[in-house]
Amino acid sequence: MASSAPTPPATGFQAEGRCGYYVEKKKRFCRLVVAAGKRFCGEHAGAAEEENTRKRILCPLDPKHTVYEDQLAKHLKKCNSREKPKPDFFIQDINAGLTDETEVPEQLVPISSLSEEQLENLIKKLRKASEGLSFTLKDQIMSHPALHDALNDPKNGDSATKHLKQQASILGNIEKLKLLGPRRCFVEFGAGKGKLSHWVDIALKDAEKVHFILVEKVTTRFKVDGKHRKKNSVFERLQIDIQHLCLNRIPVLSKEKLPVVGIGKHLCGVATGVIGDIMWAKNILRL
Repeated sequence: MASSAPTPPATGFQAEGRCGYYVEKKKRFCRLVVAAGKRFCGEHAGAAEEENTRKRILCPLDPKHTVYEDQLAKHLKKCNSREKPKPDFFIQDINAGLTDETEVPEQLVPISSLSEEQLENLIKKLRKASEGLSFTLKDQIMSHPALHDALNDPKNGDSATKHLKQQASILGNIEKLKLLGPRRCFVEFGAGKGKLSHWVDIALKDAEKVHFILVEKVTTRFKVDGKHRKKNSVFERLQIDIQHLCLNRIPVLSKEKLPVVGIGKHLCGVATGVIGDIMWAKNILRL
């Protein structure tokens, strides 16, 4: 039996046409749109008395959302996480790095579980991989006037301020490298909502022939790239894991021959291997 929705405080406010489920953790009502005649969205339908006879289960393609068990077959045909035809710029594991004769374990294991011999072999590999790396990373925190008003908005919380400072510093460094200009393509890796590209576009103002490619492996809500309507800049979103992304097969790069500027605010894992692919792209702006 599904539990009923928690009781909201007297100051709670439910927007018209939105879900009537009060989310205690966020101290607000759910903002998802409801179907005609319904009080709750699909995720919180179990809170409604008339819906509590139907069981919701985790989607086997993406456990981040749920689905009615009796509608699973129908859902799998249209789920955003279903297997889709591979685009031309998809090449399996192109950025995964080279493999050696050493057998790669199927599962990640903590270093503490390695034997002394395995640990010594790992240290040797790390030393070999770092040979010739004599430079020292240096912090270079900068800012950019494009974010001046946003940074000084009194409504900002700590989280918003932190992200804005990071975006401003990235823009400042891009400009210092003389990469912030017209007639080029900015590829944002791990784009998420696309806010970094958004601020680059704001900073460029009316620069001519600017193309943005936003790379993100999952479906993202509340994207900001869809709000841009400037005639001189084009936003294109690619849903693909960077591990399998071949830049020189992206149509706009192969046809337009635009210089490429790679940007990103948060990358990890195999994503870092994309640098090797970037160096093979034609007519590139090298850092």
